[in-house]
Amino acid sequence: MHPMVKPALRRAWRDLQYVQFGVAPAHAVVVGPVDTTTGSLLGLLDGTRGVPLLREEARALGVPDGWLEALLDRLAEAGLLEDTAGDRAADAVRRDAGALDRLRADVGSLSVVHRRPGGAIRRLAARGGMRVQVRGAGRVGASVAALLSAAGVGRVEVLDGGRVEPWDVAPGGVPAEAVGERRDVAARRLVRRSAPGGRAPRESVGPEPGLSLVVVAPRDGLAAYAPDPVTADAWLGTGTPHLFAGVVEATGVVGPLVLPGDTACARCVDLHRTDADPAWPRLLAQWRSGRGGAVPAGDVGLTAAVAGLTAAHALAFLDGDPPASTGTRWEASSPLLEWRALRVLPHAECPCGAARREDGRGAAGVERERASGARRRQDTMAG
Repeated sequence: MHPMVKPALRRAWRDLQYVQFGVAPAHAVVVGPVDTTTGSLLGLLDGTRGVPLLREEARALGVPDGWLEALLDRLAEAGLLEDTAGDRAADAVRRDAGALDRLRADVGSLSVVHRRPGGAIRRLAARGGMRVQVRGAGRVGASVAALLSAAGVGRVEVLDGGRVEPWDVAPGGVPAEAVGERRDVAARRLVRRSAPGGRAPRESVGPEPGLSLVVVAPRDGLAAYAPDPVTADAWLGTGTPHLFAGVVEATGVVGPLVLPGDTACARCVDLHRTDADPAWPRLLAQWRSGRGGAVPAGDVGLTAAVAGLTAAHALAFLDGDPPASTGTRWEASSPLLEWRALRVLPHAECPCGAARREDGRGAAGVERERASGARRRQDTMAG
C-alpha cells in the first residue's frame, strides 16, 4: 500500500488546529485537532512511500508505534485516503495506451464520490466491461453516446435510422462532415473517436454481455417526454434499466430512470397523465401522427445541457448509485432554464408491478437511499 491523501480534494487550514479537505459541503471533511507532528505526517502521504518507509519516518518524528496505522485508519474511514500501489483493476484500465491519462480527471472525481481507497479505479475498470445502448443519434443521443464512451464505458451502441441531417450536427455530437452519412455509421465513428485512446469497441469473450442500461434519447423529444409504453415493454420484460432523455420544443427532459419492477415505468407515466387530463390520449395520438414540423426543435445549448446531465445520471447509475432521475423526471424550459423535479409514482393499475411492492425496496426504498446519500454532510475527525 502506498497511501495518499486524495489529491482531488483541495486542502486549507481553517485555523491553527483544523484543516479542511474539500471545498463543497457534499464531500468536505474537517480534520482536527492537528498538531505539528500529525501535520508533518499528512504531508508525507503523497503516494510515493509505502507503509514501512512511512513507519520509519514516523519514528524519526518521535511518533510511537501504532500511531501511523491509527491515523491511516481514521483517514480511510473519513474517505480521505487513496492507494497508489499496483491494482488489478488499474491494470485493466491501463490496457489501452494513453487511456488512463485521458481518464485521470474522471478518476479524481470518482475518488471524491467513492470514499474507500481504490474505489475510484475499480469503478472505472468496471465501466469497461459494461454495455450501454443509446437509442437515437440526434443532438442529444449522439452526445450522450460520446460522453459515455469518453468516460470509459466499454461498449456503447447507438441505434438510429436514416442519414445525418444538418440540424443533427452539434459540438460533442456528430460533426458537420458526417452530414449525408448513415446515422448508425456516423455514431459508431463518434463513439470510437471519443473513447480513451480512440480504441475500437471491445470484443466480447464468450456470450454477448447483457445490457447494463438503455438510454432512450430520440431525435423527436416527444418520445422522451411521453414515452411509448409498448416500446418500453420489451425492457420491462428483460428487466433492463432504461433512462429517458430529450428536448421537446423548448423543454429539456431527463428521466425517469426506470428500474423494472421497482420504479414507475412509461405506462405509469401515461396512466397518471390520463388521470390528470382525460384529453391526454387524444392529444398524444394527434402529436404522434406526424403532423409536426420536419425538423424537431431544440437549441444547441439546451440539448447540450440535457445530454450532459443524462450522461452524468447514467454514469452514476452504472457506478452503483441511484441518481436523482430514478423514478423522477427532471425538466427545464427556456428561457428561465430552472430545473425542476417531478416525481413519478408507480400507478396502481399498471401491470409493471412496481405499485405492488410491499417490502420497502421499491420506489420508496430507492427514494430513501438517494436521500440518505444527498444528506451527507461535513465530517469532523479527531486527528
